Amino acid sequence: MSSATGPGASAAARQFLTTHWSLIVAARDRKAPQAREALAELCRAYWYPLYAYVRRHGHSPDEAQDLTQEFFARFLEKDLLGLADRAKGRFRAFLLAACKHFLANERDRANAQKRGGGRLVLPLDFADAEHRYGQEPADTLTPDVLFERRWALTLLDQVLTRLRDESVSADKGEQFDRLKVFLTDRKGTVSYHKVADELGISEGAAKVAVHRLRKRYRELLQQEIARTVDDPGQVEQEIQNLFQALAAGNPRRTL
Repeated sequence: MSSATGPGASAAARQFLTTHWSLIVAARDRKAPQAREALAELCRAYWYPLYAYVRRHGHSPDEAQDLTQEFFARFLEKDLLGLADRAKGRFRAFLLAACKHFLANERDRANAQKRGGGRLVLPLDFADAEHRYGQEPADTLTPDVLFERRWALTLLDQVLTRLRDESVSADKGEQFDRLKVFLTDRKGTVSYHKVADELGISEGAAKVAVHRLRKRYRELLQQEIARTVDDPGQVEQEIQNLFQALAAGNPRRTL
């Protein structure tokens, strides 16, 4: 299953905040006490999709790490966040356009090792970046499509994390861990009978529980997407965009 994989994948999913426009507004106001934290959250949310985008453009791992860090440093120093307009479209599209412009203007690769001296260095965790990148589909995906796909997978991982947290709060954490395979894989690799037997419940009860999880999974997905768009009427279109992004890598994740 294609997903955010690797040693830091679970932590990355938990750190991810879908682009709430309230978070962006908070990050714009440098004098506000929550601004620094908001900026850090935005960077943590998008660094890997952008890293994958840069790598797919043919840059080496070291170059991609350096360029990703440099992009965010310049993005913040030039206050480009102030140009993000909720009414003009999705934040991820704005961020990707800014990254494209940055890469187009990057000519002096020889100075890469000098970047960061006396400048803002963001706490981006590149430790497992190449492991995660190695799990991406082969070079059949364009950088733009890979960015969209990674956005979609990260969003779904965040939703799955929220759903598990709810299950744990309801003392159903073990049940969720056993049944979540039916949320992400409908290929029949695991039987209801086997999982039901492991949980000590009937097969019918297992199917009912999975049906409820799927329903709640989609509700949470709609909630997360609703916080990333300006018009509630865009939610269904965004869900279609998400499906298209996932289809590019043929993952078995479902809703």
